[in-house]
Amino acid sequence: MYGLTRATTTLIAAAVAGLLIWFATQIDDGDVGGFWAVYGLIAGAGLVMALSQLLGGWTKWGWPRLSGTFLLLAFLPIAIVSLWIVLAAEPGNGWFHRHVLSWSSDLHISGLVNDLKEYVPLFAFGIGLVFGFSFDTTGPRREVVEPAATTGRRGLFGRRRDTVTTDDDDVVDADAPVTRDRATVDGEVPAEDRDRISTR
Repeated sequence: MYGLTRATTTLIAAAVAGLLIWFATQIDDGDVGGFWAVYGLIAGAGLVMALSQLLGGWTKWGWPRLSGTFLLLAFLPIAIVSLWIVLAAEPGNGWFHRHVLSWSSDLHISGLVNDLKEYVPLFAFGIGLVFGFSFDTTGPRREVVEPAATTGRRGLFGRRRDTVTTDDDDVVDADAPVTRDRATVDGEVPAEDRDRISTR
């Protein structure tokens, strides 16, 4: 059932991602607005693929949560590098575009940035995909059973006697008398435990 669920959600997500990419091909990316609409849809396709694994039981089921450690150590550096390339490929002469090109020249990576600009859709898809990987699940909620509390008592002559305390505050003593030495509630000893008296 696990494999079937994961396969099904992956297939559905691939169809949705493909639909988003097809929508992106219908938009003119010649201006800034169209450019960001196109690559936003492609990033959304990557996010859908990552979340399909989460919803399909890829981890442990349960409620999804955002992993702060993954977000800072993995997603943030990948997002910065990917956005650097996307901003360098942005049409027009916007503030971010100009500064990214200027900073790339100062860092002597202009050639690398220009080469990678040919693969902007891949970087946009990767941003959405890795952001989706930032989510994990807490797992199914399980009922925690508390063990019985064990206490130590001192018996006669200081000898330690272990007792177990139950939920109804009854104390079971390891050195408790056997059945024949105990009386019933009304104070009588059971018939089978009484001393036999023979008469002549």
